[in-house]
Amino acid sequence: MARPETFNPETCTKPGVHSTGEKNLYLLISTVGNNARSWSFRYYKHGKTNVLGLGPLHTISFEKAKVEAMKLRVMLLEGKDPKAELAKRKLATAVKLTFDQCAEKFIAAKSPEWSNPKHVKQWTATLATYAGPIIGTLPVDQVETEHILKILNPIWTVKTETASRVRQRIESVLDWAKSKGQRAGDNPAAWAGHLENLLAKPGRIAKVQHHPSLPWRQIPAFITALHQRKGQAAKAIELLILTATRSGEVRGARWSEFDFEKNTWTIPAERMKAGVAHEVPLSPAALDLLNGLPRHEGIDLLFPSTKKTMLSDMTLSALIRGMNEGEAGPTWTDADGLPIVVHGFRSTFRVWAAEQTNLPREVAEHALAHKLPDAVEAAYQRSTLPVQRARMMAEWAAWATSKPGAVVPMHRSEAA
Repeated sequence: MARPETFNPETCTKPGVHSTGEKNLYLLISTVGNNARSWSFRYYKHGKTNVLGLGPLHTISFEKAKVEAMKLRVMLLEGKDPKAELAKRKLATAVKLTFDQCAEKFIAAKSPEWSNPKHVKQWTATLATYAGPIIGTLPVDQVETEHILKILNPIWTVKTETASRVRQRIESVLDWAKSKGQRAGDNPAAWAGHLENLLAKPGRIAKVQHHPSLPWRQIPAFITALHQRKGQAAKAIELLILTATRSGEVRGARWSEFDFEKNTWTIPAERMKAGVAHEVPLSPAALDLLNGLPRHEGIDLLFPSTKKTMLSDMTLSALIRGMNEGEAGPTWTDADGLPIVVHGFRSTFRVWAAEQTNLPREVAEHALAHKLPDAVEAAYQRSTLPVQRARMMAEWAAWATSKPGAVVPMHRSEAA
């Protein structure tokens, strides 16, 4: 090693790490290749030796390297970590990307290594469905633990497997963003040592069966595809979507249950899961569909089978399966890539209502004919909120039957 008082980087040729005589400043001569020379700043902090590269000798002179080393020593005297401080400064001057932009770039970068092309669709769908509404437009360096919990809490115990995938994918995107200098510090979506202290362990949560549901943004495209299908099953599924009702309620629908003066459909108690009659407000789109249905003489059913009885549940399910058949795999899937089922459209409507309207939760719950979970709330809330529900169903149907690819409107139905 050269003597510090006579140190000359031009004459120093031996491969290795050489002290320059300046505190913390060293010259590194590579042991391979053309013995490239570069400056490094070495310091001890947080129980370990840290190394910061200052640049190669052919662009950074000895005098300039000493100046840079002095600036870093000042940071140490102020109690700062030079490596962390430089990372913050780099982040402050970087062009800020949103989480959605980072997710798009991460997927583009990693997709070549994914053996299954469906993974791109699954990653894109899960992040758009769950993370997008909360942090999609947020600068990625501003994503904090509170945002992650806002995304995960609603689905952690009811869609545990999906929630776990969402967390892992957010963590990966944020790690990518940190590597690109877009954020600094710990990853708020990390499980070990962080979220494991705030959320129940996935393996300890009771498994709940959920129906794969189409993300609500894809509903217009699905309705358009449904219009290409002939037969009663396609019309029945469209009515089911527009009214957010169950398969049995639509398949058993009778003309005598509809009041075209009040624009309502009253489903009798004996055909309701809760055993209580349910009045459905009919949107303009639903009325157009009903007015286009043929009437069968002597048959009250809207959708009679060839035997003049109620259509079977398998008829609707078979149509969905048929729409999902193709060499490239299923077209209509949930956020995890699972083929959708008929009953999942009620969940699609519920997510839309939560994300796209500012109506109270109970309006959507009444629309789905759900019993309010709080007994006290149910006692005071005797009304099924028909006015608000009518407005909400009209907005839902207008979106469902809109042109695919249209700008997503943010519905602001008034509560009164």
